[in-house]
Parts: sequence; structure tokens; C-alpha cells
Amino acid sequence: MKDEQDKLTQLAINTIRMLAVDMVEKAKSGHPGMPLGAATMAYVLWTRFLRHNPKNPRWPGRDRFILSAGHGSALLYSLLHLTGYDLPLEELKNFRQWESKTPGHPEYGHTPGVEATTGPLGQGLGMAVGMAMAERALAAQFNRPGLELVDHRTFAIVSDGDLMEGVACEAASLAGTLGLEKLICLYDDNKITIEGATDLAFREDVGARFKAYGWRVIGPVEGDDVEAIARAIAEAETETARPSLIICRTHIGCGSPKQDSSSAHGEPLGAEANQATRTCFSWPEEAFHIPEAALKHLREALARGRAQEDDWQRTMAAYAEARPELAQAFARQIAGKLPEGWEKALPAFDPAGKQLATREASGKVLNALAPVVENLVGGSADLAPSTKTLIAGSGDLRGRGADCGRNVHFGVREHAMGAAVNGMALHGGLIPYGATFFVFSDFVRPALRLAALMQTRSIFVFTHDSLAVGEDGPTHQPVEHLMSLRLIPGFTTIRPADPNETAAAWGLALTRVGPTALILTRQKVPTLDLVKYPVREGVAKGAYVLSDCDGPPQIILIATGSEVGLVMQAQEKLAGQGVNARVVSMPSWEIFHEQDQAYRDQVLPPAVKARLAVEAGATLGWERWVGDAGRVIGLDRFGTSAPGGLAMEKLGFSVDNVVQEALKLAGK
Repeated sequence: MKDEQDKLTQLAINTIRMLAVDMVEKAKSGHPGMPLGAATMAYVLWTRFLRHNPKNPRWPGRDRFILSAGHGSALLYSLLHLTGYDLPLEELKNFRQWESKTPGHPEYGHTPGVEATTGPLGQGLGMAVGMAMAERALAAQFNRPGLELVDHRTFAIVSDGDLMEGVACEAASLAGTLGLEKLICLYDDNKITIEGATDLAFREDVGARFKAYGWRVIGPVEGDDVEAIARAIAEAETETARPSLIICRTHIGCGSPKQDSSSAHGEPLGAEANQATRTCFSWPEEAFHIPEAALKHLREALARGRAQEDDWQRTMAAYAEARPELAQAFARQIAGKLPEGWEKALPAFDPAGKQLATREASGKVLNALAPVVENLVGGSADLAPSTKTLIAGSGDLRGRGADCGRNVHFGVREHAMGAAVNGMALHGGLIPYGATFFVFSDFVRPALRLAALMQTRSIFVFTHDSLAVGEDGPTHQPVEHLMSLRLIPGFTTIRPADPNETAAAWGLALTRVGPTALILTRQKVPTLDLVKYPVREGVAKGAYVLSDCDGPPQIILIATGSEVGLVMQAQEKLAGQGVNARVVSMPSWEIFHEQDQAYRDQVLPPAVKARLAVEAGATLGWERWVGDAGRVIGLDRFGTSAPGGLAMEKLGFSVDNVVQEALKLAGK
């Protein structure tokens, strides 16, 4: 009997392998080496440990699986098809083709069962860390004695390339510091990269490194030893205080003539090597051959997954009976909805009060929202006192159970912070945010791009937004950053002018589809009067007429952020010189661009050609709004170390300079 079971197991593993090979061969593009080498560990995980229901990929109680080595996507697609997800064989035959469900790297929201968009190495591990963080936060919020509603694991397959990346190092260090015991990573250690053997550039003892990070390290185990891998995963599941790394010594391109060589990594095997591989595994020449016995065996995932979900649903039913209000909150959070009346928590700032930096206003908004929007969770890359992103009265996520709070201390790990925020958002149930100085958004950028690709509700708070940072000098003064974020498709950037625009911006960040960045000042700015100005309605449309003139405008002054206050003063001076100027606040290009043409023309009448934009950043792109006849007061050079106000004035951001440029445009 055992011999028969072993044969069936090997048949299933080889089916996974050869489907991947056939996908790559038919596409004449892809990565066959990793699926051939990692199929055994993937088989063991997916058939013996991973809790998942192919008929309901979004079931909240499921384990999460991340293929961090996204180039091995053919492995994942084989698993999804063979275990019964809605991924027909025809889609596997269309691997890497136009409009197929099997793109070159896994894409979240595109292929059923794919939990995250991976490909940029290391990001998958970072998102897996975020998912494990989300599990802990939700367990602390909802679990009660005898009613463990949130209790699942996050699994990831990581590669040599993943573990070379800086983001993976940061994420692994963070996971070890937090003691994320529900995170288990299987390391596909095949010792090959595109350029050759890993020891060309990668010679450290990975196990020792992860032990130093605070992980439990298991292995090395033989990557083709089914029972050894099963024992290792079972051992990792007993861990109660640390994440686990299981080192699996695998052979890239296993069974092919290219085994253990870099040529197996990123290109089809080719006709001759393909045939030799089929011979090695006693596999028919028929492409996309799936033995009936293997399919039946792997499709056992359907009944197993249904039973696992049914068991969780029974727990959910008992939970709903015992804790109806919490059950409703859980369902609402998982559905991504906000509590009824949440917007009433948005504060209104008094224009008669003291001036505030928009970062300070943001902190007040966050703390006003936190008691109502209880799934707001996040923190900063060691800059919380400056970014104002601590939730008062809440503990730290580092704890467990009742000791687990909502504040995340990411440490000086911007790369990991961005990836983890995305992972928390992907997990569901939380609205995560991460914060740092705007100039350091460069470190976060790969995660920003992935957030836009996946359309996650990830919130990024970037403070110290311009030249006005002052004395810290050009290394800390963002110049090109605002424009660079505006280039990312599907990404919303909001640079509010004052505390009330900041409150409105937070409201949009909570409700918009996709990621949002809030760009905030270090310096204090005056507060706009909500009675006098249509601030909230205007921010919701991306740009609005903040202050109009008595007659038809001769010139339109457009500004964002702190420069709005500057052009408001310039408007007064221009009026004294007989020039009618309209002031437009444009906190978000993306949202304004979404409005219909009639509204855009209402704010920026096409007949008014004289337009002056003022923004303390790169000018490239402003031609969209000022046209050929307009001008921009911006910054197309690096800044300087000087007091912020003086630096702004010396580089053209003064009322007098705005007035002079406006007069020229108006022909005065």
C-alpha cells in the first residue's frame, strides 16, 4: 500500500513539473527550472498542510500562500489548476499570452487563488510578513477564549534571489523582531542564479543569518524528500514564538539535462532537453498530459478545503451567536467597509486657532478616526514622532493577544515597511498605513508600484514634503518625488494645503479604491475656513476654486500644499494692482483628472490662457494644467541647507515673485 501511495505521490509531483515545462515550452518563454526543482516542496505544502478552498479562494479563514519567487509562476498555475481552482487547462496553454489568466508573473486580482503580485524579488516575502502581521492584529481584535476566529498561517516559497534582496533582509529582520510565529517560509535553495552559481555573489550562511534575525531555522532538508519536508513543516507549525525558515536543498531544472545550471533558469528547455526530461520522468510526449490518477489525487483539495471552510464557518456561527456586535464588525472589516457614520469623526479645524503643519493636522485626524475606524493599523520607519503617526492609547503590534496594539514600529526599514503595508492590505480586514519623510519614498517606491498594480487600500504618509524642510539640506529636500508619484498609474497622490484639506484627504484615502499617498508639510500653515471656502467638496474633486475674484479672471493661480497660502497672499496684492486673479487649490491631479470635462473647464476656463502654477517641486508635467501660454514657479534643481523660509524665498517661493510672474503673464 505504501509503495502505491509513494508512486501516486511521485506521479502527482511529476504532473506539476511537466505541466510547468509544457507551459513554458508552448509559450517559448518563461522559467522552467524553479518549478522542476521546487515541485516536491510545493506538493507537500499544498496537499498536507495548506488550508485552502479552491471553490472559495477568498475564504477569510484560509492560510495565505505567497510565491515570492514569482518567476516560477508556472508552478503556481499548475497547482491552481490541478487542485481545482477556476483556472482551466486552456489558460495554462495560453501561458504568458494576451489576455490570459496566466501572466508571466503572478498577478493579484487577475488569477483566482493568487494572493499577491510577485516578481520583483523580495517583495513577496515582505508582503508575507505583512500578512502575518495582519493575522496577529485581527486575532487580537476579535479572538475570544474558546472562539479562535482568526487563526491561520502565512506560507511563502522564497528563493536564493529573494534572500539576496535588501527588502527581504529588512522584512526578515522585522518578522524576527515581531516574533511572527504564524509565518513559515520554505527556502528553495538551489544555489543557482542567472549568471551562474550563487557563490559568485552570495556566500553567507543563510541559516545563521536567519537565526540571528530571530527565526527558527529547520534543515537543510533534501528538496525531493517528501517525508523530510513534511516533518519540517509539521515542526514549524509547532512554533509559538518565532517565524520559521525551512531550508530545502533543491536542484534547479531537476530531471532535465540542464539540471543545476543557470541555463535552466529563464528560458524554455528546448526540444532536445524537453524530450530528455520526459524520458527521465517516464512522461508521454503528449503536451499538457495529466494522468487521471494524479488529477483525482490533487483534486482531493476540493473536499478537504470545503470541510476546512465548513469547520471555520461553524466557528463563525458560534462566534456570531456569542459576540454578535464583534461578528458584524469582523464581517464589515473583511468586506472592506467602514462603520456607519465614520465621516463624522473627521475633525474640523478652526481658522482662528494656531497655525499647524499638515503633518500635525494629519496626526490629529488619525487619532480622531482611530476610535471609530478600529482597523486602522500602521506606523513609521522610526520617524513616528516626526510623522505624527502614533495612535495614542494603543499598544504595539509586537505584543500578542490583549497586549497587541495597533502601532507598528517598522524600524529604519522603509523597503520592508512598504511591502508589509501592502501585505496587510492584501490580507483583508485592516486599513494599513506606513510613514516616512517624503524624500525616503524612493526606498518605498517598488512597493508603491506594486500597490498600484494590485489596487490595494494601502495608505502612505509622507511628511517633510519640500524645500521648506530647510536646514537638513538637499539630501532631505524632495524635489522630483511628487512628480514621480504622479507618474504611477492607479496611484493617488494628495498634497493638502492646510489642516482642513488634510482631514478631507484622509477621508479620501479611506474610501478610494487603490493606494493613496498623503504629502504633508513640516512647516506650519494657516487654516482655511470651512464656512468661507468649499474645502471638503473641493478636495473630493481633486481641485477647486478656492478664492475667486470680483470679475472675470485675468489670470489663474494654481498651487498645492503650503504654496496655496502663498498664492492667496499674491491674489490680494494683485487685486490691489487691478488684476483679477482666481486661486485654484489642486491637492490631487489624479482625482481632478477623473472629473468630467465640464467641471475641469469650470475650474480652469479654457479661455483664460494666463495661468501660473506654484509648487515647490519639479515643474515637468505642469504643462498639462497651465498650457503653452502658462508658467510654473517650481524647483528644477536640488535644494540647499538654510532655514526653510529663507530657502523657499531665495529660490523663488515668495509673494513678491509670484506677483511679478503673474503680472508678466497678465500683460501688466
